[in-house]
Amino acid sequence: MDLADLPPRRLGELLAAEGIERFYLVWDEDAGGVRASHAILDPLARRLEADARDFDRHEGVFGELAPRSGALLGAFVHRTCRGQGAGGVRFWRYETLGGWLEDGLRLSRGMTHKNALAGLWWGGGKGVIARGTGREDDADPAVRRRIYEDYGAFMSSLRGCYVTAEDAGTCVADMAAVFSRTRFTTCIPEALGGSGNPSVPTARGVLRGMEAALRHAGRGGIAGKTIAIQGVGNVGGPLVGFLAEAGVGRVIAADVVPGRDAVLRERHPDLDLEVRIVEPGDVSIIEEPADVLAPCAVGGLLGPETIPRVAAPIVCGAANNQLLDLERDDRLLAERGIVYLPDFLVNRMGIVACADEQAGHVTGDPDIERHLGDAWDGGIYRLALSVLERAAATERTPQAVALELAEERSRQTHPIHGHRGARIIRSLIDDGWASGRSRPRC
Repeated sequence: MDLADLPPRRLGELLAAEGIERFYLVWDEDAGGVRASHAILDPLARRLEADARDFDRHEGVFGELAPRSGALLGAFVHRTCRGQGAGGVRFWRYETLGGWLEDGLRLSRGMTHKNALAGLWWGGGKGVIARGTGREDDADPAVRRRIYEDYGAFMSSLRGCYVTAEDAGTCVADMAAVFSRTRFTTCIPEALGGSGNPSVPTARGVLRGMEAALRHAGRGGIAGKTIAIQGVGNVGGPLVGFLAEAGVGRVIAADVVPGRDAVLRERHPDLDLEVRIVEPGDVSIIEEPADVLAPCAVGGLLGPETIPRVAAPIVCGAANNQLLDLERDDRLLAERGIVYLPDFLVNRMGIVACADEQAGHVTGDPDIERHLGDAWDGGIYRLALSVLERAAATERTPQAVALELAEERSRQTHPIHGHRGARIIRSLIDDGWASGRSRPRC
């Protein structure tokens, strides 16, 4: 039996039958391999060892069957040299446990690179809640709240090696439920002292990336351009507004949620805007002639089957993990002469807002604005230009250049709490976290 091929719900049943509520898979530096909390999970440990690229020596993968809801909760901590692992919690449906693991691993590794390039003293982490794994229908608002309260207690049990936030499938109200059980969260409602939804600043950052790519390609600015957007939800919707303010010529968008077309047309009556409501899996928006294609939905859009269909000369969007294969698909784009700006370079502003939330609020916060301005070398616009220019000069891809820079920065240790996350993880293991002995009182 290959555990990775099982539906996540089935794993929960197997663990429950063994009396297991919590589990972990951690990198054991001394043994040079992956260590599982329970023998039943050894096949998953061996699978991760074989998946060197996605696993990439994650410091810890933690799971729990939520005590009240029964949902499968996950926390993926990649690298904490710069500080606590930080990234949003995704509420998503997965066909297999392998899909759940792969998504968490790729997303948390991406957060390592995003946080490092943004200059944040945070490491990489990601939360993943597997939809449909609980004992009750998670479409019920009361059940959903219990799941997120369970997730907050799960965060508290991990003692801060990972700080969670909002991500796909999760909203600000969910983060309030998380916050009710832990202090290790951001993106909580403004009424509770938080910064709320991080999607609007993310959209501003993507716009700055587009402007850098257009300048590098000698195509001028946003004014008069045609932009194709896949997904006009939390980030894509605000992006339309920022494009309109910048004088965009035309926006063509696609989304799977009925009604979003009417909302955007009402919001931007003077914009040349076409929004198509499509079936899930319909990616025909990539074939639209446009100056920029902006993937702003789920990841994995760009691969061997889709890249030949991309009509735009520039790809710059908000979706995480846009490339189906990081080492192959950036080259496929380059071979077609398409300028690609890596997502972890341009979609940072959500996590930047989360980082600033921890330090308190300033009206017109200069620490936010410097990421979006033209003066700072580490800001999105100037860093994107630098990466594109270096890639052209060295005949490498922007993905390769940005990844090299992110890897280098991600290994710098926090000046005060150097690699504390790894110490927290070791203490969790030593204190019997997986046995429940260290369960906090909530």
